[in-house]
Amino acid sequence: MIGEIPGVPVGQPYASRVLASEAKVHRPRIAGICGTKSAGAESIVLSGGYKDDEDLGDVIIYTGHGGQDGSGNQVSDQSLDDSGNAALVTSHLQGLPVRVIRGSKSESVYAPQSGYRYDGLYRVASYGSKLGIDGHLIWQFRMEAALGTPTPVIEADQLPVDSPRSDANAPVGNDTPDRASSNVQRIVRSSQVKNAVKRWHSDQCQVCGITIETPGGTYSEGAHIQALGRPHNGPDRTDNVLCLCPNCHVKLDTGAIVIEDSLTVIENGVAAGSLRTHPQHTLSLECIRSHRERWRR
Repeated sequence: MIGEIPGVPVGQPYASRVLASEAKVHRPRIAGICGTKSAGAESIVLSGGYKDDEDLGDVIIYTGHGGQDGSGNQVSDQSLDDSGNAALVTSHLQGLPVRVIRGSKSESVYAPQSGYRYDGLYRVASYGSKLGIDGHLIWQFRMEAALGTPTPVIEADQLPVDSPRSDANAPVGNDTPDRASSNVQRIVRSSQVKNAVKRWHSDQCQVCGITIETPGGTYSEGAHIQALGRPHNGPDRTDNVLCLCPNCHVKLDTGAIVIEDSLTVIENGVAAGSLRTHPQHTLSLECIRSHRERWRR
């Protein structure tokens, strides 16, 4: 059930969760996340269930499951052991698409006026923890529209009050528009920043010390400590970038590795040595602390 459901187009409306369940677009009739840790997440519903959700159209900051009372208040911490949250983590690690259904109870301008609407496939680009509005730890998942998923429509009644609803000089348009490929908007990262860090360290991983030799030369990856984009908003500067091997890059991005202010590397809760440094490469303690706070358990 991962991916598209045959015969269900993007924009398909459903009057109720029951109908969406019967169409297998989102099978649970109550839970907001459908999936398991072993298989990944099939689908999510975005319908105003969590105060910390953000809906930006092509990007969704989706709050995980758990810790709420019957009135929608967060009364305890969330956990990645929750089956729904674990399913979204698997989707991130394996690059699996997730179906997104928006409901009318959401305060987002992209929500349908009534019922529910299937809005296509999104990918879990990253995830992390923070203190939510109610003061408890929550897990959030940054979901980005997959290639080919159109930007959701803003229905007329959802437009801001001061938005023009008619325009005598509006363009006529085209009854038979040509088709064109479109790309999901991404943050533009500076290759010069990453390349400088990798050059300073001669492609040696700052965590494990490995240097990967390939027929074309050495290889490493520039990894941002404080993630770029919402909700993390890290800077694209050399003091927020590490030179890592692919394995350690994944560990950093998934919280298996965090760094203390002393530059001690903590891997899965255990000290694993000191971060390798270079005289030209200063690091931002603010970014290191932000990353560590994101993954605090």
